[in-house]
Amino acid sequence: MSNLLSAKEIKERLKKIPEWEVEKHHIERTFEFDDFTQSIDFVNAVADIAEDEDHHPDIDIRYTKIRVALSTHSEGGVTDLDFDLAEKIERLTE
Repeated sequence: MSNLLSAKEIKERLKKIPEWEVEKHHIERTFEFDDFTQSIDFVNAVADIAEDEDHHPDIDIRYTKIRVALSTHSEGGVTDLDFDLAEKIERLTE
């Protein structure tokens, strides 16, 4: 299991994924798409990655806006696992 990251470590890691933000005990980003189908395709791609990593985000679907929040629940906050998954999710939008 991964250890919790300090506020300083989180701030440093966010430099690699600048569109993500830290909120209390998680990191999050909202993605926007042109239509609902693209949104759901993205969610399905995130689900595939999450299953492969055995690390599952909280996903909020609002038509063309998808909010993804990551934390390591067993550790009570943000760990390397969250940043590793966030970086993989980022690659879906490239």
